[in-house]
Amino acid sequence: MTDRPLFEDALAALEAKVEELSRGDAPLDRALAAFEEGLALYRRCHDLLAQAEQRVSKLVATAEGLREEPFPEA
Repeated sequence: MTDRPLFEDALAALEAKVEELSRGDAPLDRALAAFEEGLALYRRCHDLLAQAEQRVSKLVATAEGLREEPFPEA
């Protein structure tokens, strides 16, 4: 097990930071700390999604076996 959060855990923690900041009642030093923590969680979520996209683009099942195919952009 890794000490870095899984996507779902990181996303839930990020949502909690957004909620905390949205309330607007935290002292400035706590708000800055929450913002920094949220930014790190956002980056973690982004990295995990990018890794998943790379995995999907590398392996797409076809009738001939496996071949590389780009991930469709939404």
